[in-house]
Amino acid sequence: MPLDHRRVRGPEESQPPELWAGVPAQQEEDEDGAAPRDPYALRPLFARAGLLSQAEGSAYVELSGGTKVLCAAWGPREAAEPGAPAGGGRLLCEFRRAPFAGRGARCRPGSAAEREAEREAAAALREALEPAVRLARYPRARLTVSALLLQDGGSALAAAISGAALALADAGVEMYDLAVGCALCRAPGPDGAWLLQPGEAEERRAASRLTLALLPALNQVSAVLGSGEGGPPDAWAQAVRLGLDGCHRLYPVLRNSLLRAARRRGAGTDTATGTA
Repeated sequence: MPLDHRRVRGPEESQPPELWAGVPAQQEEDEDGAAPRDPYALRPLFARAGLLSQAEGSAYVELSGGTKVLCAAWGPREAAEPGAPAGGGRLLCEFRRAPFAGRGARCRPGSAAEREAEREAAAALREALEPAVRLARYPRARLTVSALLLQDGGSALAAAISGAALALADAGVEMYDLAVGCALCRAPGPDGAWLLQPGEAEERRAASRLTLALLPALNQVSAVLGSGEGGPPDAWAQAVRLGLDGCHRLYPVLRNSLLRAARRRGAGTDTATGTA
C-alpha cells in the first residue's frame, strides 16, 4: 500500500513538556495569586545578536519564564518603481507565532483569528520601530524585519520590539537609537497594582495591559500600546513611569549584546585576513 508522504503524521493537539515537569513551590504560589511579587522586579533577559547567517542582521531574545523570540532583518533593497518620486524608505514588519508557541491545544495554522492577531502585532511592531530608524537615509529602499515567537511566556510583543531593533542594528541599518520594549499589566480589582514584564499567567488574569517602547538615549517614547479596562489617569501615568524605568534598566543588556556581536564579527574578519 503506497504511503502518503505529504501527510503530517502527528497528533491534532500537543502540549509542551513543561506540563509534566516539576513546578517549584514559589512558582505555584505566584500562579495561584497567593504570593504577589515585587511590581518593580524585572524578569532576567538574555539577548544575543548575529545568530543567523541567512539574514543580514539577527537577534535572539529570551525572558526568564519562557518567552523566546527570534528576529531577522534584511535590507536596504530597491523597492520603488521606475519613475516614482523619491522619498524615504519603507519599513516592513512581520510577526509570526510558531504553532507550538502557546500552551495547551495547538491553534489551527492559517486560521482567521491567528492571522488577525499576527497582523495587529506586526502593525504594533512597525509603530514602535519606525521612529528609531533613519528611513530618510534610504530613499526608494525597503527594510524588512521579521519576528518569530518561539515560546509565549508573557510580554511577547515587548520582547519582539527589543529583538527586532537589535536585529536592525546588527544589519548595519542607521538608527537614532535602539528601541527597547517593556510590558506591564494591572491586576483586576480597584486596588490592582501594575506589574513589570508580566508572565503568561499574569497576563491571562490582567484587567489592563500596556506595552511601551522607548529610545533611551534620546529619552523619546516611540510607542504606547494599551488595552483592557479603563482606570483613573493617575494609574496609567504611574504605569508609563514604571515602564520608562524598566526600559532604561533593560537598555544596557541590549547594548552590550550588540557590542559583543560587533567584536565577534571583527574577530572573525581579522582571522580570515590573517591579521592579529
